[in-house]
Amino acid sequence: MISTSAAFAVTDGNSGNSGHEISKVVSGLAMGSGIFIMLLLLLWLYRLSVKLRVEAKDRKSDQKRWRQQQLSALNRKDLSHVLTHKAALRKRTGNNAGIVMAIIFMSLLTAPVKAETEPVPELLVKSPGMIITVTLILLPLMIAVWYTGIKISRLIRRIQFRRIENETADLLTTADADPEFYQQLLERKASLDFKLSDEELGSTVFPADQKGLLHNIAEVDSPRFLAAKRKASVPHDLDKALVKVVLWYLVSATAWLVLGTSVGEYLGIKFVAPDADHVSWLSFGRLRPVHTNMVFWGWSSLAMLGLGYYVVPRVSNTVVFSIRLAYWSLILVNSAVLGGSLTLMAGINNGGGEYREYIWPVMALFGGGIFVTLYNYYRTIGKRTTTEIYISNWYIVAAMMFVIVIVLVGYIPQWQNGLGETIVQGYYMHQAVGMWFMLFNLGLIYYFLPQQLNTPIYSYSLGILAFWAQILFYTLIGTHHFLFSSIPWWLQTVAIVGSVGMLIPVFAGTTNFLMTMKGNFHKISRSYTLPFYLVGIIFYFTGSMQGTAEAFRETNLVWHFTDFTTAHSHITMYGIIAFMLWAFIYTLVPRLTGKEPGQHWVGAHFWLALVGLLFYTVPLMIGGTLKGMAWQSGKPFIDSVVLMAPYWLWRAIGGSLMWLSHLVFCWNMYTMTLRRSEDEIRKEVMDALGDHHIISNPV
Repeated sequence: MISTSAAFAVTDGNSGNSGHEISKVVSGLAMGSGIFIMLLLLLWLYRLSVKLRVEAKDRKSDQKRWRQQQLSALNRKDLSHVLTHKAALRKRTGNNAGIVMAIIFMSLLTAPVKAETEPVPELLVKSPGMIITVTLILLPLMIAVWYTGIKISRLIRRIQFRRIENETADLLTTADADPEFYQQLLERKASLDFKLSDEELGSTVFPADQKGLLHNIAEVDSPRFLAAKRKASVPHDLDKALVKVVLWYLVSATAWLVLGTSVGEYLGIKFVAPDADHVSWLSFGRLRPVHTNMVFWGWSSLAMLGLGYYVVPRVSNTVVFSIRLAYWSLILVNSAVLGGSLTLMAGINNGGGEYREYIWPVMALFGGGIFVTLYNYYRTIGKRTTTEIYISNWYIVAAMMFVIVIVLVGYIPQWQNGLGETIVQGYYMHQAVGMWFMLFNLGLIYYFLPQQLNTPIYSYSLGILAFWAQILFYTLIGTHHFLFSSIPWWLQTVAIVGSVGMLIPVFAGTTNFLMTMKGNFHKISRSYTLPFYLVGIIFYFTGSMQGTAEAFRETNLVWHFTDFTTAHSHITMYGIIAFMLWAFIYTLVPRLTGKEPGQHWVGAHFWLALVGLLFYTVPLMIGGTLKGMAWQSGKPFIDSVVLMAPYWLWRAIGGSLMWLSHLVFCWNMYTMTLRRSEDEIRKEVMDALGDHHIISNPV
């Protein structure tokens, strides 16, 4: 942090002016963000109003076409309700004037208030204290905008509900007043109730959809800019309690992802604006471990545990041993991440071990949550109804066992002195990545990838080979981060040999996954989940190969302690782990809730994350290589810091794109879990017909 500030002081020639320029940038960004959010909100409301007006106009201009569209959209249950209740219903009308006034009132809540004020001294405006004060003022304003958006969203849902309610009432009125349309309803009902009569090949049948195969027919009057993707599989018939606990894990993980990467986004900005703040709780040294631990133990770990609660009983053909224990684990892990983040920001930490910054009481909570889940998984597998234990459970249970060993080795103080502490740090850091995150995700992909492709795994034997080879070689490679140190030379050599040995499980796993996809690559263009799988598999190969390349002594001299290592860690933890987790979540959640995210939003998530990752890692690999070469040539350290300035700018840009992709993913999770679709509202209206009334309050 000090050297970065010095670098920019050297570049600008005046650190005071640099601080003033930074304050202008921060103020401009804050103002621009607020204006951008308000423009998006206004654009959304405008598009919604245009859509409603167009629908109303089309409905009035061509009643016959509207009736046919409504007819094709009704399913068997809806038709039964309509035919049972032919009597005309009173058409409800909403208080449009009140709705407009409510929208205007809520808009005024967030409108800026202008008043005559005395001119503020320039130095006061540009001081760090004033910047912090403005930031604290902006926070409640952003909360107010968010709250206003929720209110407007609920108001729009009410309008949408009333529109569908009115359409349904009109449909019933039409069925009662128009005998011809009522006859069409009867014919449509007969089509949907069609059963084979063994005479379908007769040539005297008039062409008609008598089998009810066509549903919700709509004309496309404009060219398609986005390719249509295949819908997700129908919702699985699962225990509601299991669905609820899995969703709690995934929603908690999503919250930690957004919060943790928001911290990372701020840290990336600090690389190009190191004087953005002077608050101890927001210093780089405190926030960096908050970011890494939050995405490690909060996002990735909770997402894996939640997905495991679906996969473990699924491949065991049984039910989860205890839902209560699953909730206890969820509470313990969330408490660990929350408590650890607060203690780190307060300056209470474990003393410098990377990914080991949480103090031992915090990690005791995390370890307790993992132990509870391991016991739950073990008892679930123990009462399986299958003969063999599927390979997914091999990987998952092994990962759970290893992470408990990793935490114990990393925190028991007996060997935390001198070189022993360094060796333990190398073991802890690398085993957390390879024997916890990687091993668990490989277990998940051995279930989800064949299931999503509807294709068996290419080779079960390759999976077993990769499993034992990873356990053999990965446990040896921790000390390759401490080459040329005081650690015994033979131990460093063992780490290098283990790194080369990791080529065996990597080649075996990559071959297994790609050969499973062989013959299915044409499905990628029609799927919004398979691109995530493919990117995760590609980075699994390239990121692991990169790790092996970094382990050699010659390359270690150039790349180690440079930004190249930062790029490598993001390729593995983001390119492999995050992309695979997103693939699994987009595969599973629609089957649990019956709700799909908008396909364009999934595409936006994918491309923002992928392009952002490339913008982040490629410049850092280039800049890290140049930095290492500058060190080898004997140039002053400050020169290498100045050298990295443009690469850190690309890092901030790439990180911003990645962070935006997480906001899109959070919206997609909301769509798949809590947001009510128009189909759900229509179903509720139709179901209300069965109770001889129509409800009027959807909230």
